[in-house]
Amino acid sequence: MNILCIGDIVGRPGRNAVKDSLADLVNEFAVDFVTVNAENSAGGFGLTSRIAEELFDMGCDFITLGDHVWDKMEIAEYLAKSDRMIRPANFPEGTPGRGWTVVKTSTGKKIGVINLLGRVFMRYNVDCPFRTLEAAIAEIRKETSIIIVDMHAEATSEKVALGFFADGKVSAVVGTHTHIQTADEKILPNGTAYITDLGMTGPYDSVIGQNKDIIIKRFLTSMPEKFEVATEDVWLHGAVIGIDEKTGKAHNITRIKRRKA
Repeated sequence: MNILCIGDIVGRPGRNAVKDSLADLVNEFAVDFVTVNAENSAGGFGLTSRIAEELFDMGCDFITLGDHVWDKMEIAEYLAKSDRMIRPANFPEGTPGRGWTVVKTSTGKKIGVINLLGRVFMRYNVDCPFRTLEAAIAEIRKETSIIIVDMHAEATSEKVALGFFADGKVSAVVGTHTHIQTADEKILPNGTAYITDLGMTGPYDSVIGQNKDIIIKRFLTSMPEKFEVATEDVWLHGAVIGIDEKTGKAHNITRIKRRKA
């Protein structure tokens, strides 16, 4: 089984990159399942139900989120009823939506997906991602050994630690949030595919997706500025993970970088 994980989609440019490249990637890598982190898909901040449906229509199978999940509060109602989207599992009990689930591919294969939020340098006071992960794995393994984890976190150390913590218990741990793709993709000793950050799907003539002149001015003056999604040099970043369906262990991980035509 091949699973394509796409890094943080930023605004309309990022959505257009998915629209232009996804079908070719699915064909090239014989992809069975596509996950995307879409927490910045709506104008660079948050996600709306309309854009979620747009991504599904493009061929995305599943959406994970992160610390910008509540930037567009309308998504709370959509999350509560959706079986194709999750928010971080370590939000407090009572938060709308779910943080992990088991879904079926078009061929009937079951895949567990878990979304986690880091605690180091992040803005929310969430539960421990490590202990939350353990509890989710225990439930998911009753149905399938194929498990993908989106670790949405700032600190590389926290992501690396969680990768080793989860090694052999899940199929893959993919990092999101920093919008910078890392070059450390690997198969960990016990069969878990790992990458610290999938990267950003959006405009790279920017500062992590935002108009670079506005961001530079903010650094120079320390004055508030309204952010604006950049538009140029658009790329799709992510990774394709090959998984043994019987054991749930990964046998390869390939970093993806595709420039929008």
